[in-house]
Amino acid sequence: MDMQKKINVVAIIQARMGSSRLPGKVLKPLGERPMLGQVVHRLRPSNLVNRIVVATTIDPSDDEIGQFCSSEGIDCFRGDVFDVLDRYYQAARYYRADVVVRITADCPLMDASLVDEILAAFFDLKVDFAANRLPPPWKRSYPIGLDIEVVSFSALERTWQEAQQPFEREHVMPYLYDQPGRFKTLLLHHEPDYGEKRWTVDTPQDLDLLQAIFNYFREVPNFTWKDVLSWVAEHPDVEQLNAGVIHKKVSDVDERFTGKMAV
Repeated sequence: MDMQKKINVVAIIQARMGSSRLPGKVLKPLGERPMLGQVVHRLRPSNLVNRIVVATTIDPSDDEIGQFCSSEGIDCFRGDVFDVLDRYYQAARYYRADVVVRITADCPLMDASLVDEILAAFFDLKVDFAANRLPPPWKRSYPIGLDIEVVSFSALERTWQEAQQPFEREHVMPYLYDQPGRFKTLLLHHEPDYGEKRWTVDTPQDLDLLQAIFNYFREVPNFTWKDVLSWVAEHPDVEQLNAGVIHKKVSDVDERFTGKMAV
């Protein structure tokens, strides 16, 4: 661990107001904070993350995110609207990251202890990229909404230089894992398998579920994802709030982005 203290680990949370299915979702209230504020708050107990940064866009629609971060003393970087890979790379370079943890602002149940588990495995096994979920055909075993990706700056820089496909630029990390042998990667699994649970926020139904969870845990500081797991097991009706929502695919690309990058 002594070596890790010298390594600058930066958690970068991507956030935009322009969600296609739930506009403005990242600043919707959850408990006593906006959703983005909950993500930042739940990352702060991490023992291995040195800095937390929100990466939003230069689009005027995201001024509200910049203003929120300023008012809360949260580091904020503004970059490309659709080329999220470029936004991550530029933010990582600006904050001199040695290692980047990718988090999305629609995952308000993010757990700092789980982030530390992924980081510890990343360091111990000396990989270029580690994650606790990848899209099909890989299998996920953690709930949707606990998605964590860790990458070295050198691997992120190479990805930024080489990735050309629009989905590789918008979804940031596919170039790191979609071709075996290109990088040294690690996918962590959980037993038992909870991969069918949906704890992210992409629709009004998702927001209803997360509001129910945060209302219940309002008086519980630093509740964990396993606390949530136990509670929803005792209240199965709660998970019916977003049971019919279909998760977006990593191959999906914002139609406004198509044609901006060389294919």
